[in-house]
Amino acid sequence: MTHTPAFAVTYDYRCPFARNAHEHVIAGLRAGASWDVTFVPFSLGQMHVAEGAPPVWEDPAAGPTLLPALVSLVVRDQQPEQFLDLHEALFAARHDDGRDLRDPAVLATVVNSVGLDDEVLHAAGEPKVLAQFRELHESAERDHRVFGVPTFVVGDAAVFVRLQHRPNGDSDEAIRSVERVVELIAWPDLNEFKWTTIRR
Repeated sequence: MTHTPAFAVTYDYRCPFARNAHEHVIAGLRAGASWDVTFVPFSLGQMHVAEGAPPVWEDPAAGPTLLPALVSLVVRDQQPEQFLDLHEALFAARHDDGRDLRDPAVLATVVNSVGLDDEVLHAAGEPKVLAQFRELHESAERDHRVFGVPTFVVGDAAVFVRLQHRPNGDSDEAIRSVERVVELIAWPDLNEFKWTTIRR
């Protein structure tokens, strides 16, 4: 049995490929995988800011798009035992139910559905949480050249990964999938591995 190194993985709840990858990670952890995982929120909105426009952190109009990640960050750091439930529920609300996570009422419903109270939403509005989100995003860009989600980071190596399928209840497959990805990233001889065509 190989040892899976510690890894980080970025997310933005808008991305269906982030949902796929994170469901694999969640399923693996719930099945007992002994991974040391850091979940890193990342703003796709910031990556598409028009030239000359303010960054999303300073743009009040962008505030609602940041709120789901801010809520998740509060729970990740303050109530980590409930993070996986919330993380999975936020992805499900967006991609399974088609709900608008920019709506505070929708967010409150999701938060409450996993046994958290509305205090999480209030905490997410604190300036220090926004500053933390900004630093996490900017350090991912600066230190690892992250440009999207999900990006897996192992040591100094970072790779943008797209998994085609969700685990669909198969925790063994989830563990295999994540460990395959992480082991490839950690393999020092592998420089590039890219499909010449997109497999459906």
